Amino acid sequence: MSAHRMVLTFVTNQDYRLMRRMNRWRPPRWFRAWMLASTRAGDGWLWYILGLALLVAGGPQRFAAVSSAALAAVTGVAIFVVLKRVSGRKRPCAIEPHCWATLLPPDQFSFPSGHSITAFAVTVPLALFYPGLILGLCFCATSVALSRIVLGMHFLSDVVAGMAIGALLGYSSYYLFV
Repeated sequence: MSAHRMVLTFVTNQDYRLMRRMNRWRPPRWFRAWMLASTRAGDGWLWYILGLALLVAGGPQRFAAVSSAALAAVTGVAIFVVLKRVSGRKRPCAIEPHCWATLLPPDQFSFPSGHSITAFAVTVPLALFYPGLILGLCFCATSVALSRIVLGMHFLSDVVAGMAIGALLGYSSYYLFV
């Protein structure tokens, strides 16, 4: 077996192991509410509201900051649409039932996490333009990413890949606008 195949098998086995743990875990009600709210916020409306707020009160760099985040997010959407079709990886919720989350996925493919790409594609440039917002932005982006695993929408590797792609897009976009 090749080294590439061995690594892929190892990651897949670990993903399935974590999926089974998440699917059987019954977290406290407050945690479930937080994960559901985070995944819904990551559907886009949180980023739109934040963008509008920055356009109104973001100071002289507001147009560059919002444009940078928007470019990274739109590029991220294009990338994840293509990668999902190419990978064809099934979602955890399509493989094994979840004990308490009954969300319907936005599409049938798992890799990479589009919510994670978008969250980090928006967070990174905005945090670079507005360092005072870094803690709140990182909390929101991490909550969105974590929610996708806990709710059975994605495997850990889907989310890690999404975070990395989104952060790379965010950094790249930031440097185009400074």
